[in-house]
Amino acid sequence: MIKDNNASGKWDADYRWGGDRWDLGGPTPVFQRLLAQGQFLPGRVAILGAGRGYDAREFARHGFEVTAVDFSASAVREMEKLAEPEALVRVLQHDLFTLPSELDHTFDYVQEYVCYCAIDPTRRGEFADLVARLLKPGGVYISLAFPLAFPHQGPPFRVSVPELLDLLGERGFKLVTREWPPDSIRPRKGNEELLIFRKVSN
Repeated sequence: MIKDNNASGKWDADYRWGGDRWDLGGPTPVFQRLLAQGQFLPGRVAILGAGRGYDAREFARHGFEVTAVDFSASAVREMEKLAEPEALVRVLQHDLFTLPSELDHTFDYVQEYVCYCAIDPTRRGEFADLVARLLKPGGVYISLAFPLAFPHQGPPFRVSVPELLDLLGERGFKLVTREWPPDSIRPRKGNEELLIFRKVSN
């Protein structure tokens, strides 16, 4: 069994053999609510660690131009199988940390859920750098931070909100919204927080 979080084969194996416990089987209720309420104007959005693409397709249904990125070939195949003509998504199988420079500063939004917690914690600064380089000035980073508490070594690795605030603050982001979502799924209620940041400087 591959245990290296930095290897795509680890995630392929999880998808193939049922180790994908993070998968909700549909769009995340928190994002469904925000989109239904029109919290975000349609624009270009990058979904990082998109998995089977449930959230990617939900954004597309609401008029967003979506690029969904995942490291795992298995996840990408599943995403392509589940594609919907009315919810078109550009799908990239790629290591997040080596995304091509032509994507830099091209997105209005970056969205993440159960991706940040899956990467090696020593690479969290690199992840913050990635979000900063993908977003246009004034762009928005949408994070549903999970898990805030976890009893054992990950993945998923525990997310520290103060650390995340510091990492993004150092890269020119301002926190504009945070909430304990009332519509978190029951096993995650109280263990995740919605954080929305705006990129205020390059």
